[in-house]
Amino acid sequence: MNKNRLSPALASALNAQMTKEAYASQIYLSFASWADTQGFEGVATFLFRHANEERNHMMKILEYILKRGAPVTIAAIPAPPAHPASINNCFEMVFAHEVDNTTSIYKLAKMSMDEEDWATWNFMQWFVKEQVEEETLALKLLDKMKIAGGDKAPTDTLYLLDSELLKGPDKARAAEDVTTENP
Repeated sequence: MNKNRLSPALASALNAQMTKEAYASQIYLSFASWADTQGFEGVATFLFRHANEERNHMMKILEYILKRGAPVTIAAIPAPPAHPASINNCFEMVFAHEVDNTTSIYKLAKMSMDEEDWATWNFMQWFVKEQVEEETLALKLLDKMKIAGGDKAPTDTLYLLDSELLKGPDKARAAEDVTTENP
């Protein structure tokens, strides 16, 4: 008896996304290691936390594939890109990566809708919401860097940003949670 509840195309796309999440973790690990060697403990800590979060996303997809009775394919993870040229460049690369990941998540959500696989569509909604949070967080970092002077940010300003990232939460508020009383 076939217990697989995913179409071959959707199973393949979910496996590819699982690998993409593992790759995202590698990117964050690479950038975190780079930031640490540059003396930016706060930036490194922030990126290390996000590396773990991306690995958790990978595991979430892996578990879902298994629960739907489809085979999991563990693929090689590409090497991360070259180290950033600066903290500003690091955050630009993080944002670009998150936008690329959002595109993949949207394709999976659309594919599940087109196939009328409502269980997978529902599963993907968590990732859609998560990507809004990830992009918002990356944009806020870029905004802070812009205010600080971008690639020309003075060392004391970068020190303050680094200190803030060391102790600060990594979550951006979701738009649907905002009210007039709690903006």
